[in-house]
Amino acid sequence: MKLIRWGKPGKEKTGVIINDVKYDTSAFGEDYNEAFFENDGLNRLAAFLKANQGKLNEIGDSERLGSPVARPSKILCIGLNYAKHAAEAGMAIPSEPILFMKSTTSLSGPYDDIIIPKDSVKSDWEVELAFVMGKKASYVSEDEALDYVAGYVLHNDVSEREWQLERGGTWDKGKGCDTFAPLGPFLATSDEIEDPHKLRLWLKLNGQILQDSNTDDLIFNVPFLISYVSKFMTLLPGDVVSTGTPAGVGMGFKPPIFLKDGDVIELGIDGLGESRQLAKAYAKD
Repeated sequence: MKLIRWGKPGKEKTGVIINDVKYDTSAFGEDYNEAFFENDGLNRLAAFLKANQGKLNEIGDSERLGSPVARPSKILCIGLNYAKHAAEAGMAIPSEPILFMKSTTSLSGPYDDIIIPKDSVKSDWEVELAFVMGKKASYVSEDEALDYVAGYVLHNDVSEREWQLERGGTWDKGKGCDTFAPLGPFLATSDEIEDPHKLRLWLKLNGQILQDSNTDDLIFNVPFLISYVSKFMTLLPGDVVSTGTPAGVGMGFKPPIFLKDGDVIELGIDGLGESRQLAKAYAKD
């Protein structure tokens, strides 16, 4: 299945994509949130779709798409998980995964604007494969880890590099700004993705391709990450874990390239669709 959420920000309804057509599933009566995933929501939704085949209303192309999952308990990210990205950042390949958080308020839709924060001069892009947890995970073995994944989703891990790297403390302050986690367009359930470690991922800035790689280049793969992270914290159903970005981010160029008002960012991953964001300078309401 391909799950979507649609409508105005904060008032999204649920839907699915079947044969490239978007259908409204709001009659199912649940959002795609922690309770949904925890209580066998995917199987119950599949049964609902079967029972209502041919009865669901189509969603118009003019409708906004939001994040395909409701605000999770946490958005956890993995830093420097591609060797070439570590090299362009001038950092050593990590011996263990680097973990950081994005605020849940950074979550946004796949076609929503990216707002360059007030006083930011080094906002950057990062195409990433993310996965969504399907059940509670604590001390999970690598052999069982993929059984805990509900599905996969495209993520742009937008980052303010000055705040991330030059302002002291952890990376989080440069990662969690509003609009800095565009997710989607859809969540593809695990059965839709044959191998999450053989997916091309790419990103364009103003039509020029700057990132073009494959998830077979991950330093730490998905089962390892789930097992590793679950030793330090419990992952809850609906939690989003983003696996890192390949080379080609703005800070890696000489001279660096950072987002400016009017820039268009397009990105995609095999089997997970494409998204597009317009960068806009912060403006007080």
